[in-house]
Parts: sequence; structure tokens; C-alpha cells
Amino acid sequence: MNRYSRDQMAQHVARDIPEGAYVNLGIGMPTLVANHIPQDREIVLQSENGLLGMGPAPSAGDEDYDLINAGKQPVSLLPGASFFHHADSFAMMRGGHLDICVLGAFQVAVNGDLANWHTGEADAIPAVGGAMDLASGAKQVFVMMEHLTKKGESKIVERCSYPLTGLACVTRVYTDLATLHITAQGLLVGDLVDGLSLEALIKLSGVKMRALSTG
Repeated sequence: MNRYSRDQMAQHVARDIPEGAYVNLGIGMPTLVANHIPQDREIVLQSENGLLGMGPAPSAGDEDYDLINAGKQPVSLLPGASFFHHADSFAMMRGGHLDICVLGAFQVAVNGDLANWHTGEADAIPAVGGAMDLASGAKQVFVMMEHLTKKGESKIVERCSYPLTGLACVTRVYTDLATLHITAQGLLVGDLVDGLSLEALIKLSGVKMRALSTG
């Protein structure tokens, strides 16, 4: 089965971020989005550890480990970038000042419920971080994740079985198989990886969805 690479997923996310947006990139896969922001579009990237104005990942040899994102990865800074206290960063996140946050997830429900901090297993290490603040504070929540678990189970579910991060907060999901829009009319499928039919995606996912109308 064909799959989008992580960089292709990041390209899809970056393409859908509008001019002038303030965007938080979560830990893990979402950090790749910084490498694919269109050069002709002004988008301001925020990191919850107190950065505003991040650029793409630095070239090998140019890393400065005093300049890191929330995942402790080295970052570059664009002209006009700023540093500030962690509390100020969370005030931005909680105060509705972010247009979009991009997060990873363990599960996303068809109504937009998000589970991304704990699998509920006894030996799993919870990782709350700022995800709850972002899920409730950002105007839109985009999720980047693989469509299936290592066991082949769909991460798109009718109802989350893992502890919830936020209720009905996700607006769009970017996976290695498709882009899904969460709407009041249900799940709508946008991009679909070459060679995979809508019917096959529905069978893999185990939930109802239909094609996004482009007309």
C-alpha cells in the first residue's frame, strides 16, 4: 500500500495554513511543518517553551542547542523572532491567540475528540505537556499521525478509548493515507494517497466518511 511520507504529510499541513497565521507546532511529527512553510507566505510559528518566529530546522553543523523547540530539537529563528517566559507562552496558548496548533495523536474520534497524552496502559508513561491547553485554546486543531497502529488498528475511531485531551476540538487530520476534514456533516476525505480508493480507506478506518466536494 502506498503511503505519504512524513515530509509529504507536513507539506499538506503547511499548504493549508493561511497567510498571517500564528501556529504552534507540537512535539514529534508536527515539527516537520516548519521545513515546508511556503516562502511567499508569512506564517509565525510558536513553541510552548517560549519562542515566536521559528524557521526551518538548521542545516547540519549550524545547530545551536541554546535555540530549541519544546521537543528539545535545535531550531532556526527568522528576523523579528522573540523569546519570552514559559508563563507568557501559555498565556498565548490559553488566551485564544493561536490560529492553529498542529499536534500528534493516539486517536481522533469522528466528532473531533482528541486523545494524545496517554494510552491508559499501566506501563505507559503519561505525557500531558501543553496539549490540553493547545486543544482548548487554539482556534483550530490540526492532527498529524499515522492512520493505523503497528497492529493495523485505525486511529480514526467512532469514540476514543484512550483518556481524552480535548472534546470536539480537532478540525482536520493529516495521515499517511489521507487528509480528513471533521465537520458537522461527518468526516470528509480530501487528499487520498495514490492507489487507495475511498471504499478501501473506509474499510481500513471502520468509520463512515465521504469524499470532500471540491465544486
